[in-house]
Amino acid sequence: MQTNMDARMTEWVLEAVEISKSYRVDDRSITVLDNISLVVKKGEFLVIEGKSGSGKSTLLSLLSGLDKPDSGKVILSGTNITGLSEDQLAPFRNRTIGYVFQSFHLVPSLTALENVMFPAELHRDPEAAAKASDLLRSVDLHQRDDNFPHQLSGGEKQRVAICRALVNSPQIVFADEPTGNLDSSSGATILQLLLELRYKHDTTLVMATHSREISSTADRIVRLVDGRISS
Repeated sequence: MQTNMDARMTEWVLEAVEISKSYRVDDRSITVLDNISLVVKKGEFLVIEGKSGSGKSTLLSLLSGLDKPDSGKVILSGTNITGLSEDQLAPFRNRTIGYVFQSFHLVPSLTALENVMFPAELHRDPEAAAKASDLLRSVDLHQRDDNFPHQLSGGEKQRVAICRALVNSPQIVFADEPTGNLDSSSGATILQLLLELRYKHDTTLVMATHSREISSTADRIVRLVDGRISS
């Protein structure tokens, strides 16, 4: 018989329960997120929308386990990641989560292929090179395998970053303003690529953006205003 948790997990992959986050600046405490609760369904494309300073990037960091809330909890793929130590969290993130940053965050001393392989090598996947090569081919970068990041355009770097995020077949991919450093043409290409790869790899996508054009393609939008979800 299916438990209540099992039944719920057929519908959702991520849940945030009353999470809050503050930072200290000198002698002041600044609340960035205030009592946020949300659920993300499996396979969903969810956009977190808001102006600069609304808390989008902080929320993504908490949902993905890159940071921890001051209060509340985040449940990802049935695991309360808020209660994990960093030693437990790092391998969990590597096998469960993909992350695409606005600033690419590629390792400058590694080739495009090596950057994509890196998470799979951490996972000790013997097929790391083959999977990385296949992903680069799927985004038309197979001829740039041996190029270093400084030899790639911004759009090419972001395609490499997307491949890196997908190499371990994560259940969920987080993208923080993935088109923010690109021109409009490259940005549109990257968005289309993310959506195509999401379907191909059956991956949930959670994206932070202030772009209404991107938001219009989402299954659902969560709007943040001053650290709270706007109704």
